[in-house]
Amino acid sequence: MTRDEALALMHEYTASDALRKHMYAVEIAMRAMAERTGEDPDTWGLVGLLHDFDYERYPNQEHSPVEGHPAEGVRLLAARGLPEAMQRAILGHATYCGVPRDTPMARALFAVDELAGFLVACALVRPSRSLQDLEVSSVKKKLKDKAFARGVSREDVRQGVEELGVPLDDHIAFLLEALRPHEKALGLGTP
Repeated sequence: MTRDEALALMHEYTASDALRKHMYAVEIAMRAMAERTGEDPDTWGLVGLLHDFDYERYPNQEHSPVEGHPAEGVRLLAARGLPEAMQRAILGHATYCGVPRDTPMARALFAVDELAGFLVACALVRPSRSLQDLEVSSVKKKLKDKAFARGVSREDVRQGVEELGVPLDDHIAFLLEALRPHEKALGLGTP
């Protein structure tokens, strides 16, 4: 699957601009993670771009491992020939699917998904609406505030860095650096 095909599929299934921007952010983060580890940024980027494409159409409040998001989306991607390693990484980003994150790509997706969304939320409440002046210490302070960006699982952020084997500060700094050059595409910065 090419990026253009993945993008068309994501747009077909996702109406929400905010959710589309989240998938762009995760794509950017995954490409950076791949480059850092010597993996293929195009493959990892596609996983980031597609990981939530079915979220709106197949909601899964029950957290079923076999119905709804992401299982339904992965079935659609499998029918389009998406390789199994990419399918497993997408399934693994939802802990309730029970698919082990046993590859660097799967661990990276889990580690960047919640945190990328959280970084964007942190930027949106700043006067600058930017990642450029967002500090690691500010992000960590916001992580402690359970009322801020309630939808972000702090446990998933903690578990993600643990599975990567990196300190939280380093992971936050890495993602900030990866996302900063693309903040306009994410709806951040000066309008």
